[in-house]
Amino acid sequence: MKLRALEAFDSYMRHGSTRAAADAMGVGQPLVSKLLSSLEKEAGFKLFERRRNHLAPTAEALMFHETVARMLDAYREIGNEAEAISQQRRGNIVIAAQPIFCDTFLVETIARFKRSHPEVGIRLVDLGLGEVLRMIAERSCDIGLGITLEADGYGANVTPLGRCEARCALPVDHPRNKPGAIPLPRIRNEPFVELSPGSPLRTRIDYLFQTIDVRRNIAVELRTLRGVCDLVGHGVGIAVIDPIAELLIDPRRVATKPLIPTIDWEIALFTPRDKPLSSAAQSFIDTLQVDIDALRQKGLIAAKPRSA
Repeated sequence: MKLRALEAFDSYMRHGSTRAAADAMGVGQPLVSKLLSSLEKEAGFKLFERRRNHLAPTAEALMFHETVARMLDAYREIGNEAEAISQQRRGNIVIAAQPIFCDTFLVETIARFKRSHPEVGIRLVDLGLGEVLRMIAERSCDIGLGITLEADGYGANVTPLGRCEARCALPVDHPRNKPGAIPLPRIRNEPFVELSPGSPLRTRIDYLFQTIDVRRNIAVELRTLRGVCDLVGHGVGIAVIDPIAELLIDPRRVATKPLIPTIDWEIALFTPRDKPLSSAAQSFIDTLQVDIDALRQKGLIAAKPRSA
């Protein structure tokens, strides 16, 4: 059965005459009559009783119209859904990110995106980098955010976003809180608040201190940089932190200083290599890029990755 014939039948049943049905459809009355006749032949049962110049629906037509009306409503909903998807008003996005991003700018990114895309659902998963890349490999997330490692083995597309240089966080009244960078050997005897072993930042820090033959006095280890910064603010020790963690600190209690030599890395966006991005996910990435640019303007990340 042709869709146009079903639409003509529905219009006639709602409006009660071929003229009114034709007006509602924006076509001529003869076309509506032709479509109704064609539908009746195809249906295999009588839809109308002809009474002078009027068509009276049969009992079968009334039953048939209930089904046709439901079908046309579903068809229109499909069109509405397609339009919503094309205009990025529908969809779901799964984002996997390391805790530092979830605790800082990513929350703002999501809030801004939701204001312009209120019907797009978002699930944010707070994970370590290995788990983020595993979700990318399993195609169970659309977007990953973390520091760069060898991602080829995970089937990931990698888009570098910028370069970070670690900072030393220390209480504002600490003797080392003076102008200029802090050489790493000068803090060898300080109590350190560190991320748990195995985190990418902790691994980089451990390696660099080993290369300059400096052993650290580790006072506390914990999972998140938010907790690390809080403990520094309470005077428990000093810490080497991701510069983005400066968004978490209270400058009345904690100061940050550059380090010599530098400890740097890149942050990157990961997407599954064999899973195309939805329009909504691409729009989210565009929103994210605005916040990355804002971090550059604040000096928290470098504008470009350092060339080899």
